[in-house]
Amino acid sequence: MLIVGCGDVGLRVLRRLQGWRVLALTSSVDKLATLRAAGAVPLLGNLDDAGSLGRLGGLADAVLHLAPPASSGNDDARTARLLQALARGGRVRRIVYASTTGVYGDALGARFDETRAPHPQTDRARRRVDAEVRLRWYGRAFGACVSVLRIPGIYALDRKGGDPRERLARGTPVLAADDDVYTNHVHADDLARACIAALHRGAPQRIYHACDDTELKMGEYFDLVAELSGLPRPPRLARDEACQQLSVVQMSFLSESRRLINTRLKRELRLRLRYPTVRDGLRPDSPQSCSTTAPRGGLRLP
Repeated sequence: MLIVGCGDVGLRVLRRLQGWRVLALTSSVDKLATLRAAGAVPLLGNLDDAGSLGRLGGLADAVLHLAPPASSGNDDARTARLLQALARGGRVRRIVYASTTGVYGDALGARFDETRAPHPQTDRARRRVDAEVRLRWYGRAFGACVSVLRIPGIYALDRKGGDPRERLARGTPVLAADDDVYTNHVHADDLARACIAALHRGAPQRIYHACDDTELKMGEYFDLVAELSGLPRPPRLARDEACQQLSVVQMSFLSESRRLINTRLKRELRLRLRYPTVRDGLRPDSPQSCSTTAPRGGLRLP
């Protein structure tokens, strides 16, 4: 198996895999030792440089694609280059892609399943839709089973950049109750387990909501974090005030409201969530990920 974009979630996947020989693509020499220690054979290559991906196509039967698109444009050129490289080898039979629930845009708080059509309202979400379309086309054209995980906000108390207590410590405000939006969540460990479940049981060209069972508005979520961690609740602002104080990117997350149904995740992928609600995952006594070591190895792509 090849993991593309082996950051925090990819490392959590690595610690749980059994029976796979795993290759991990990275553009950073500094990550080689970390990937080896987690049990992967690191490959040096860059999705922004097609020439560095020359041998990817013949190396793996399955691909877990966790790499984000570039930070600009409406198209995901990184996924396009990856698929071009994979097509040259003709060996890949299964791909799992980590997309985002942002492809739906603002649903005004509606509750829905994966049959809802995407309606991206930011360039970031449009790039994800482009990646999904390219991947599903590749699956049909080359006979590969492509499964798409649409992922909401990822959190964990041991996740760098994903610990909600960090936002509370900064005093970042949330919206007043009347202006607040529904948000969706998944614990990083459950997301790793969802990736593995999709690798084993994902259906061809199928989409899955990789989220937990929580239905909370954003302010309620951070109030819960404050309650469980003993930190002050975040300040509340009306939407007009928030627009003046927060960045455009921050406001984009405060402008979309939706509630996701995760029945496919539990029935088709047969995933039993370890943290079915954010309260389960935010308790200070929640078990944390453990690391393992594995034999060292390495392979440089031409």
